[in-house]
Amino acid sequence: MHRELFGVFGDREQFDRFRSSDEFDVVCSGPQLTVGIRDDDLGAPGWSAQYSDDRGCCVVWGEAYVPDSDVEATSNTAQWLVEQYETRGHGVLRDLNGSYLVVLDHEAADETFVATDPVRSRECFYTDDPGPRVFGTDAAAVGETIPEPTPNRAGILEYLHLGVILGEKTAVDELRRLPIDSRLESATITSLDRFVYRPTEFDYVSELASRLERALQRRSRLPGHKGVLLSAGYDSRIILSQVEGIEHGYTVGSPAAQEVAGAKHLAAQYGASHTAFPPDERYLRPDESKIRYSQGIKESLHIHHAGYTDEIGVETMYHGLLCDTFFRGHFTARETVDVLDKRIPVGRLEADPNPVETLLEKFGYSREASLELTERTTFDVDPESFVREAVGDEFDACQARADGVQNTLTCCGIANQPSIPFHTQLSDHFLTSFLATDRELIDWHLRTPPKHRTTATFLEACEQLDSEILRHRPPDRPHDAALLNEIEGFVRRKTPFLSSFEPPWPNREALFDRHDFDERLLADLESVHSLPARHKLRITDLRGWLDSWDVADPAVQRWFRPLKSTSQTI
Repeated sequence: MHRELFGVFGDREQFDRFRSSDEFDVVCSGPQLTVGIRDDDLGAPGWSAQYSDDRGCCVVWGEAYVPDSDVEATSNTAQWLVEQYETRGHGVLRDLNGSYLVVLDHEAADETFVATDPVRSRECFYTDDPGPRVFGTDAAAVGETIPEPTPNRAGILEYLHLGVILGEKTAVDELRRLPIDSRLESATITSLDRFVYRPTEFDYVSELASRLERALQRRSRLPGHKGVLLSAGYDSRIILSQVEGIEHGYTVGSPAAQEVAGAKHLAAQYGASHTAFPPDERYLRPDESKIRYSQGIKESLHIHHAGYTDEIGVETMYHGLLCDTFFRGHFTARETVDVLDKRIPVGRLEADPNPVETLLEKFGYSREASLELTERTTFDVDPESFVREAVGDEFDACQARADGVQNTLTCCGIANQPSIPFHTQLSDHFLTSFLATDRELIDWHLRTPPKHRTTATFLEACEQLDSEILRHRPPDRPHDAALLNEIEGFVRRKTPFLSSFEPPWPNREALFDRHDFDERLLADLESVHSLPARHKLRITDLRGWLDSWDVADPAVQRWFRPLKSTSQTI
């Protein structure tokens, strides 16, 4: 990876057992911890920072902002945190804003830990297997310190059936990751309380509008030429509308696609140029440059832009990832009606949702595909009972942070968000803003009841900031009401000479066939060729990620040894 944080709960000599200091721009040590960082933009405003003095050392890794009242007096976020921590303790983490990890070894406060941001938008992996506790942002680099890695059967099954490994597991028993809203210490893990649902009454629309405005103003400070990954949907357009100086919008899709045409109109509306990347083999190809960012826990499929990174000519990149989850209730369960053989949400919350059913649907679980997958692997389990138990356990683990089923559903979705590799890859190449992780916006999310976290609320807030935000509506949502959009979509599909609404993303199955990925990626696994493209990409991801380790036990690799015929198994 271009940027990396790697550390050990120990001194410089112990650090040097695992990594060469020459691999990093800075290696700093405190009384109990040593950490190395590699980041060409270290010290840029709103980005990674490090600080050391006689009190210890601190690293703030990723996108981070101090409170607005301290901006003028603060040029180093890590120094601010050291000075504040001495008097305020871990309460200062409530005020740190952004998508980050904090590493702190503070002798005066007698504190040594690694902390996530409230929603774990940046993963921290760790292992105790080599002796001292080792941690870092690159799962493969941390994994290489494990002398004899063993595959985690449950984790691998979750990945294959759901596209995400749940909780704190990885594909390897000895490698773990920090839970949501927590901190890692030398021998323990402590849960923090920054991400806890506390619904209350206030002006949800106006508060969201003002908080969006301030959040986008903060992120406008990021330096360099600016771009945005732009869809024709709702989330990225508010960034384009409110952040001054965005020069370029980028969209993956055919120039003739409805999604691309919509994004191009948006770019023109706000004075930005636009580039459409054609969905050729680069869109799906899961090579080393893409699989590494999946970290072996989530699908590389979500990194839509990865194959085109070298053609993006900006230093700072914006995106609207997770806005639908935090502001528009993606994981809440809503009542539906059956219309034209489809279930259409009607807007009301479901009174008594089944949490496992809801989460399986949100995660995109396919019972038919999983049954077929089970027939072609040595994992002799019933996929239906396995995924239901796994998702049920993860839902139960999130209940302490929520006040009811609906908020627990959303908490579980955020804690196990499958699309985070999208942000991981971007932030390895660009200064990357993550709007949804703004501290004020997270607070709005936690305080707003689920029935008000809707697309209608979000769009009303956006229109308070820009009355022209819906001048160009998403191509598949010409109406405000979801039911009307579905009816028009049906009519278009069934009426000759009317064009149908197109899906926003390229067709995976068509691309998989067009570029002969069965033979190019899975020639030695003929028995899986009949699986959906998404499941074949998951197998390729796992094999590739384990192969990418410089040190990997052969026993791990045998989980994905070649098949010679359909009668053999993985």
